Amino acid sequence: MNTPHDEASAGAILTIDLGAIVANWRLLQGRAGRAACAAVLKADAYGLGAAQVGPALAAAGCRQFFVAHLDEAIALRPLLPHDASVSVLHGPMPGSESAFVAHGVRPVLNSRAQLDGWRALAHRLDRELEAVVQVDTGMARLGLAPEELRGLAADPQAWAGVRVGLVMSHLACADEPAHPANAAQRRRFQLARRLLPAAPASLANSSGIFLGEDFHFDLVRPGAALYGIAPVAGAANPLQPVIRLDARVIQIRHVEAGTAVGYGATWHSERPTRIATVAVGYADGWLRSGSNRGTAWFGDVPLPLVGRVSMDTITLDAGALAEGELQPGMAVTLIGGGAELDAVAADAGSIAYELLTGLGRRYTRRHVGACHGASPVAT
Repeated sequence: MNTPHDEASAGAILTIDLGAIVANWRLLQGRAGRAACAAVLKADAYGLGAAQVGPALAAAGCRQFFVAHLDEAIALRPLLPHDASVSVLHGPMPGSESAFVAHGVRPVLNSRAQLDGWRALAHRLDRELEAVVQVDTGMARLGLAPEELRGLAADPQAWAGVRVGLVMSHLACADEPAHPANAAQRRRFQLARRLLPAAPASLANSSGIFLGEDFHFDLVRPGAALYGIAPVAGAANPLQPVIRLDARVIQIRHVEAGTAVGYGATWHSERPTRIATVAVGYADGWLRSGSNRGTAWFGDVPLPLVGRVSMDTITLDAGALAEGELQPGMAVTLIGGGAELDAVAADAGSIAYELLTGLGRRYTRRHVGACHGASPVAT
């Protein structure tokens, strides 16, 4: 938790509403029906703090968590109840298998090589080891390919010592409900399961939850939707916004008509106006592609971003405000209020995933809306 002094001196404050994240998880669990609802906390819970988000969701009843890297799992595991599981989506790098066992986390096995390494460790330890198995159903990214599945099905010793706790795949086009790839991947997933040991199944990511019951199987795995990102392109977003980013003004200057602002002189004032320089730049994850695009807000007044985004600052046209209304030390809102996360990302020619996960470490972060910063949950 940041101290009041930290906030007073901060160039920008990122407020993260843990209560909204929990509310989004509960909404997604409701949409999932009889399937359980996991939580994807990779990339430090999409940049919002896995150490805070994980325990908040566990307190709400979530018991299955996914991260991308082993180090993420090792940091998260002690913060969760003993009956929660943490699975590593990338699976074990060669030689790292024993660390999974030592820290009580599950690998997601994506290839025959990863399965062979996990089975060899089970043999050395003379015990059965649990794993998640991922199959590739049409994304060509991670997961057992069809020819690998056929080879495994023909090998009676393929799964010796390995207990398959979950079979999963990942949807490529779930944010477009009418895309034919969705139904094709579901069919391939059902066929793949017949070639694997019987186990619970998981196909739906955030957007997949909204494709309906046929995609839910036994477990759904939302990530972006937990953090308020719209799950279906072009549709109303049913999720609560999770973050607010307020950045402080460093300086305000009067400029005459025709004045160039910022690197490259890419913007010139068309009239006398005031330029507010704000303490956020691309080193803070404010995308340079948003130069001369996008809007900040002071109350309900939009302030266009003008000139190029630089490393530590952006510049706003504050001419719509009365003289003295905005002063150094005051804050403008970059995300939140009238600036929805998805819209802000679109203004920069990007997506909310990239913007959210790229928000830098220089912000003073403030977690609100649920208990956080408590001692780790006893395991």
